[in-house]
Parts: sequence; C-alpha cells; structure tokens
Amino acid sequence: QVQLVESGGGLVQAGGSLRLSCAASGRTFNIAIMGWFRQAPGKEREAVAAIRWRGGSTTYTESVKGRFTISTDNAKNTVYLQMNSLKPEDTALYYCAADDTPGRVVPGPRARWGQGTQVTVSS
Repeated sequence: QVQLVESGGGLVQAGGSLRLSCAASGRTFNIAIMGWFRQAPGKEREAVAAIRWRGGSTTYTESVKGRFTISTDNAKNTVYLQMNSLKPEDTALYYCAADDTPGRVVPGPRARWGQGTQVTVSS
C-alpha cells in the first residue's frame, strides 16, 4: 500500500499563504494521479486540485483557480499545494490522495488517503 503523510497546515490570516506537502512512501511506483481534497465541518469532501504523476496535467476546482497551485517533485514522491490569497472559506481539513487508476483527472474510489492537515484562515 501507499502511505501518505501531509504537512504544512496551520493558522493563517486572510490573504496569507501556506504550502502543503504530501510525502508518499511504500508502493508508489504505480501512482497515476495525486490530488488534494478538503472537508469543512458540515460540508461534503471536495476535490481541490489534482495532477497527473507523469505528464503534469492539472485540474482545479473553480473556487481556487488563480490562487492555488499543485505541483510534484517526482524524485521525492511528494506533491505540493501552494495556497495564496487564502480566504476564510478555505478553512478545512486538507487530505492528500494517490490513485493508481489510469485515465482519471482526480483520485477516485481506489485512492489511498493521508490523515489530513488542518488549514484555518482567520478573517
């Protein structure tokens, strides 16, 4: 199995920035796509951003376009989420996911998940 460990969350003021990291270990050789999801209290988990492990194609949810950037360091089996111009509505528990299913634009049912890192944006 793939193990994922997120880091980089914290408390930040509105307009500030954070960089989340997700380090993958274990059986990482078949990873096809990685992504970030988030879940706020009382809300459904939503996909925030995803990136193909090989090829660099990315996708973002509309609310973060222009503010968040997903990237990878393949040699380190790490995916990042650079979050700029943070808003209070970005407050959530952010999860990293890795999927070995070909052809997906976001991680799906076969994805492995990290434990999450909390992002809190104060107004």
